[in-house]
Amino acid sequence: MKAMILKELTELEKNSTPLEMVDISVPKPAEQEVLVKVTACGVCHTELDEIEGRTPPPLLPVVLGHQVVGQVVELGRKVKNLKMDQRVGIAWIYSACGKCKYCLSSMENLCPDFKATGRDVNGGYAEYITVPEDFAYLIPENFSDSEAAPLLCAGAIGYRSLRLCSLQNGQSLGLTGFGASAHLVLKMARQQFPDTPICVFARSPEEREFARELGAIWSGDTEDEPPPKLDCIIDTTPVWKPVVEALKNLVPGGRLVINAIRKEAIDKDYLLQLDYPRHLWLEKEIKSVANVTRQDVREFLQLAAEIPLKPELEEYDFQNANQALLDLKNRKIRGAKVLKMSR
Repeated sequence: MKAMILKELTELEKNSTPLEMVDISVPKPAEQEVLVKVTACGVCHTELDEIEGRTPPPLLPVVLGHQVVGQVVELGRKVKNLKMDQRVGIAWIYSACGKCKYCLSSMENLCPDFKATGRDVNGGYAEYITVPEDFAYLIPENFSDSEAAPLLCAGAIGYRSLRLCSLQNGQSLGLTGFGASAHLVLKMARQQFPDTPICVFARSPEEREFARELGAIWSGDTEDEPPPKLDCIIDTTPVWKPVVEALKNLVPGGRLVINAIRKEAIDKDYLLQLDYPRHLWLEKEIKSVANVTRQDVREFLQLAAEIPLKPELEEYDFQNANQALLDLKNRKIRGAKVLKMSR
């Protein structure tokens, strides 16, 4: 099969083609796994973190990609619930131990044996992928393959972030950055909290205009101050500056939820400008988001189908994965990016 593999860690500023198209063997599903023929795979900023070494794969080479949609084409001997030809999705959570205190308390995202699709095991930048059947999700019929792919990470992690806000209808919400995850959070929040004003902070004028098109009452640059102070802000950026800037815009007792696995080194000295009275005093909170659980993915797919919530997206041919990653690195973003496999 064809696969785009990462052979070594690199910086995209120095190497614009970090992935190489190769022929590798089609994987064989284990007893409780299924083989999936990939039809679409979302492109996520976490792939940049993997390539550039902020969350490095434990072994190289590896196939990246963790927003995978495809068709079941082979069943392991002990598979019980999935059937041939079903359309399924695969998310960032590839597996967890199922036995530790975190797994037993619905916090499997914190499992010490958590394995991530496309980092700890081969992912969806390939024609085929295997996955444990308990970590595959049936895709609602009202989504195309490309529409479904971003829901599996950008959407699901956005759903978890919004839930961690503990937002009440009518309270104000801010979003820093406006890429794949944030634009889905805005759409979701407008449905779930119709009386909630939403403000968006983004560096790009195009992103700010896009946010207003989707219903934000205000959008401004990272250092701008919105008309109201905000009850909660979700940070979806890869850098530190928006975190510090967001804290000053919270109401007393407000919460900042950081939706990122890693932050880039850019602006790391900005943390030295953190001023306790201005940024953290008056019982403000900072909450990080770590991965997703299977329940997050299941609940979000159901919610997205009911709304229905469809992402804005840009499709790339599978062989153009490097270009999609480069465009993401260079902030050429409007919604989500998806690799489309040839049939």
